Amino acid sequence: MGELRSDIDGNRTVHLCLDMQRLFGPEGPWATPWLERVMPAVIGLVERAPCRTVFTRFIPPASPDEASGMWRSYFRKWRLVTREVVDPHLLELMAPLQRHVPPAIVFDKAAYSAFSNSGLHDFLRGRGVDTLIITGAETDVCVLSTILSAVDLGYRIIVAKDGLCSSADETHDALLGLYAKRFDLQIEMAECAGILACWSPPS
Repeated sequence: MGELRSDIDGNRTVHLCLDMQRLFGPEGPWATPWLERVMPAVIGLVERAPCRTVFTRFIPPASPDEASGMWRSYFRKWRLVTREVVDPHLLELMAPLQRHVPPAIVFDKAAYSAFSNSGLHDFLRGRGVDTLIITGAETDVCVLSTILSAVDLGYRIIVAKDGLCSSADETHDALLGLYAKRFDLQIEMAECAGILACWSPPS
């Protein structure tokens, strides 16, 4: 079982891949340097069970004025990623992942946490999912927010250590330490190879 506490119940597990979009790729305004480096590990998990994969996309507002609260200030600073400015193709998933949709599905969100789209939790619960394998971008922003939401909702959380990317090594490393030391009862961490060894999705 490696670093995991028990095998992964394939009938109750979904691979939740966060925001692996062209927006964060080499051509995007929010380029995350190691997104391409972790892509092979992420693809390995997707290919194990495309039909058990959920992708999310971060979709900015059309303009800062369409955002609410402090998001208005945020998108005034980052106006170049609002939909009235940004190339819409940059909002798409990275090409190696997009080809798996369908059967993989996509949930769009307007905030950091995947669960800011209320339909995601309903979708997962409706299919009996209680375990999430987490990959994606960025470790210290959307991944962090999603994991904390999932902890509150009671999911078993398996973080694929080599399937996460960030633009800041220091906070990436700090977050992995936080999960291991402060959330050890609720968050498990393993390399993608170890996860694959314990995960047999239904055919």
